[in-house]
Amino acid sequence: MNYEVRGCKDNACLLTLHGNSTATMENWTEENNALCKTFVFASFEAAMLFMQKATPHISQLNHHPEWRNLYNRVAVRLTTHDAGNTVTEKDRELSRVLDGVFATMEE
Repeated sequence: MNYEVRGCKDNACLLTLHGNSTATMENWTEENNALCKTFVFASFEAAMLFMQKATPHISQLNHHPEWRNLYNRVAVRLTTHDAGNTVTEKDRELSRVLDGVFATMEE
């Protein structure tokens, strides 16, 4: 999948998705000991569906994001509290999972 960065604000990038392929930790920023990204959807309902589809994967990994929804956007912040609030492989793995869920929604 090709991502077009439309701009960054509050440590997260707004993205537009084009094409088909496997998403792998694209356009995440690392700031203040966290990985951050904002996913943008066509509607509020699509943003909520993304959060619902991601929930089982998050539970399976037992690594929960800080995330918030504002209409058609879901802002995500990943950090590992058990490791002193730093970015670890757990965060990178969850970022790839979230990118994968996002990719399935655009197919």
